[in-house]
Amino acid sequence: MKKEEKQVMIDDLSKSLDENNIIYIADISNLDAVATSSLRRQCFAKNIKLRVVKNTLLKKAMENVQGKDFTELYDILPGPTAIMLSDKGNLPAKLIKDFRKKSDKPVLKGAFVEESIYIGDNQLNLLADIKSKDELIGEVIGLLQSPAKNVISALTSSRGRIAGLVKTLSEKEA
Repeated sequence: MKKEEKQVMIDDLSKSLDENNIIYIADISNLDAVATSSLRRQCFAKNIKLRVVKNTLLKKAMENVQGKDFTELYDILPGPTAIMLSDKGNLPAKLIKDFRKKSDKPVLKGAFVEESIYIGDNQLNLLADIKSKDELIGEVIGLLQSPAKNVISALTSSRGRIAGLVKTLSEKEA
């Protein structure tokens, strides 16, 4: 590969790393062609971008990104590397867990999720349990709506009692 081609790849990787806040680094080596194709299809279906990259190019791309510190991830780069880019923090982890029901790969080397760094395959369950932004917003909205729903429910279920209570109170004052 020529130096110009490498620079184009580094620039492309840098742009991808800069635009994504969810970056998983995994080892997918030793997957046969059928398994690799299946993994790629599953990633595509869940809107996860999967790319096999050269470690030296990935490291240079990480060094080029401004505003994100990837230095803790440099030590996990040796060996075959694939990156998974997503817009939901737990989606790649869930996909890896599901895929590993049939295979021992991919192995999570590390992840960069919303400014936090996770190192090692032992972090997979933790990452899979992280709630996405949409899930958290849904829970907050549900919690905020709950008291209002209870009040409305109480008012509608006791409509007759409230009317009687108001009538009684108005008669007492008269």
